Amino acid sequence: MAAGKNGQADRGLERPLELGVQTKNIVEDENPAAGFRMMKAAGFSCADFSLNYYLTNTTLYRFERNDFFDRSERELEEYFTPHRQGAKEAGIRIHQMHMPYPIYVPNGKQELNDYLWDVVAPKSLAVCAFFGCPYLVVHGFKLSRNLGSEEAEWEQTKRFLQSVAPAARERGITVCIENLYSNVGGHLVEGPCCNGKKAAERIDQINEQYGAEVLGFCFDTGHANLVGVDFEEFITTLGGRLKVLHIHDNDGVKDLHQIPFTFTKTRENTASTDWAGFVRGLRTIGFGQVLNFETAPVLNSFPDAIKEDALAFLARIGNWFSQEITRGHR
Repeated sequence: MAAGKNGQADRGLERPLELGVQTKNIVEDENPAAGFRMMKAAGFSCADFSLNYYLTNTTLYRFERNDFFDRSERELEEYFTPHRQGAKEAGIRIHQMHMPYPIYVPNGKQELNDYLWDVVAPKSLAVCAFFGCPYLVVHGFKLSRNLGSEEAEWEQTKRFLQSVAPAARERGITVCIENLYSNVGGHLVEGPCCNGKKAAERIDQINEQYGAEVLGFCFDTGHANLVGVDFEEFITTLGGRLKVLHIHDNDGVKDLHQIPFTFTKTRENTASTDWAGFVRGLRTIGFGQVLNFETAPVLNSFPDAIKEDALAFLARIGNWFSQEITRGHR
């Protein structure tokens, strides 16, 4: 979708927004079609394919890796053919996916970081293209304390983005950077991409350099809540540069990835997350993309007997968001 004046989206919002959800804890490799059917039955039409499930952050932060991405591009396509077919048969569109992260491990060995940069990143783009997926989310490098400044940290992230930008342009993929948090001495602080104005300027610079929308933004509600980001201001500053969402909730203390409206600040049930600002921001920019839930832990929180009910409840919340965002624009 093209961006109009001030980066806002050119869309009349005349129809409900599509809903998406993470495939993790829903779609299993042994029978991916069943998981996609469950998503469709619950009310979702899009999927956030959890490519990061195949090389986890917990493994990488231990300075270890598995051999999943040692497969050739052809072997990866064969591996994921049942997933692509299952999604198609269920009527689910793979709208976004998450590159394994971190793509650079602070204090990790050069061999590991070279592998992430030179092997995992390009093969992630290849898998993304295989699914016909337009958006690939990446985490910026958490290096501000190592390098002494946020600007120096961004320069390293920019080097990585410029390394994948030509392939992204060729494959028609928009790589999306995401607002993150960091943990310093047991305290949560702003991580990469928490300044909306800087993010907007940097996205514009890179897209101008490559003459295409090779870079966009993923707004993560849970991360924003943890570090006190002003949702409405951040979203309106990004405008049409905002391509994908990671919608989930937490208590303001830990990154829990739970159902929106789950946590409160008071016994009077004031939500701990600024969902009103979230809705206002998306309404203001005419957001016309997918309302996507990054809520994989939710599916482990409920007994298997009501797992599908929990998924349907998430979709119901998504429909409410859609109604509120599009209200007054029809």
